[in-house]
Amino acid sequence: MSGPLSGIKIIDLSSVISGPVATVLLADQGADVIKVEPPQGDIIRRMGLGKNTLSPAFVSANRGKRSICIDLKEPAGVAVVKKLIADADVFIQNFRPGAIERMGLSYDVLSVLNPRLLYVSVSGFGETGPYAHKRVYDPVIQALTGLPDVQADSATSRPRMVRTIIPDKVSALTTAQAITAGLLERERGSGEGQHIKVAMIDATISFLWPEALGGLTMVGGEKNVRRGQLAQDLIFETKDGYITCGAVSDSEWKGMCAALEQPHWLDDERFNTPMGRVANAKERIDSMGDVLKSRTSADWLERLDANDVPCAPVLSRPEILENEQIKANKLINQYEHPGLGQIRQPRPGAKFSRSDIRKEPIAPALGEHSDEILHDLDFSKAEIKALVDKGIVMTSSGDKA
Repeated sequence: MSGPLSGIKIIDLSSVISGPVATVLLADQGADVIKVEPPQGDIIRRMGLGKNTLSPAFVSANRGKRSICIDLKEPAGVAVVKKLIADADVFIQNFRPGAIERMGLSYDVLSVLNPRLLYVSVSGFGETGPYAHKRVYDPVIQALTGLPDVQADSATSRPRMVRTIIPDKVSALTTAQAITAGLLERERGSGEGQHIKVAMIDATISFLWPEALGGLTMVGGEKNVRRGQLAQDLIFETKDGYITCGAVSDSEWKGMCAALEQPHWLDDERFNTPMGRVANAKERIDSMGDVLKSRTSADWLERLDANDVPCAPVLSRPEILENEQIKANKLINQYEHPGLGQIRQPRPGAKFSRSDIRKEPIAPALGEHSDEILHDLDFSKAEIKALVDKGIVMTSSGDKA
C-alpha cells in the first residue's frame, strides 16, 4: 500500500496494549510491522471474548501486522531477531528494565548491528528509581498520576479510577508520535538511529498537565489543589435519559440561559463571568440539573442547538454504531475476518489527502507469517524446518518440537 509510512519496517516485541497500540497506528499508515511473539503468544490474545486466540483487544491492537513466533530463551531464536533488525527501521519492546539486556537484544548490541535503527523502550516507570523494576498495569499508573484524585467523588472525596485504560493508550500515542519524530530526524539528514524511551508515568503526567494537573503549575499554589475536580460531572438527567451540555464563553452562557428559559441567571453575580461560573460550578450545575429534568433529551438538545450551546446525547456503547455523525464520518467499518467472521474496526483517526490508510486489516494468528518472514530473511526450507523441529520457531499450524 502507498501509506505515508510505506517502506518502514518495524520489529515489534511488545505485548498487551502500550506497545502494540503504538505500532498498530503505524501499521494502519503503511508500515510493515512484524510482531515477534513467544510460543504462548501475547497474553492479550486470550483476554476477553473471542476465539482462535483472537480476542477483540488483540484484534484491535494488532490488525495489519505479521506474526512470527520465536522462543527467545534459545540463542538461535535471538539470532533470528538480530537478522530481522539488520534492515529494520524500528525495534520496540516493553519488557521490564533489564529483561531485554538478558536476552542479548539491548540497544548497545542492536545499534552496532544497525546504526540506523530507532530502538524504542516502553516501560512503566523508566529505567532508574525505586519503582523501575515493579510490575505495572494501567491502574498502578492511574494511582500514581492523580487520575483517581481528579475523579474523586465530590460528596465523599473517595478517589475513583477511570474505567478505561487511559495511561496505556496515552503511552501508545506518545510512543507512536515519538517514533515518527525519530524517523523524520533520521531522514532529514542525521542518518542515524537513537534510543527512544517512553515511561507510562511520564507520558500520563504530561498528558494530564494542561488541565487535570494545571493547579500544580504555580509554585506554592499546589496547596490549594483539592481532591476532585473543581468542575462537576457534566452529565445531566432528562425526562427520558441523559445529555451533556456546557458553556464556557459569555455568549454560550447567554445561549444556555435562553435555552433553559432562565434569563435571571444572566444577572446572577455567581454566574455572570467565566471565573464566577468556574468558582461556583457546583451551584451552577446543580441549578442546571434541576431544570433539565423537566423535558426530554430530544427537546433539550433541539433548544440547546438552536442557541448554539455545545451539547450532545450521552450514548450507550451500542448506540455509538447508530449515531448520525459517526455514520457520516464512515468511521466504523465491517469486514470479514478469516478466523472470526464479521467484525467491526474503526478506521485510523487521521485521514490523508494523498496517502492511503489500511482498509481491512487482519490481525494475525500466532506465528501465521513465520515461514514467510524467515523466507524473506533467506533461510532455506531446511533451515526453517530445523528451527521448527527444535521448537525455536512455531508456525500458525502449531508446528513445533
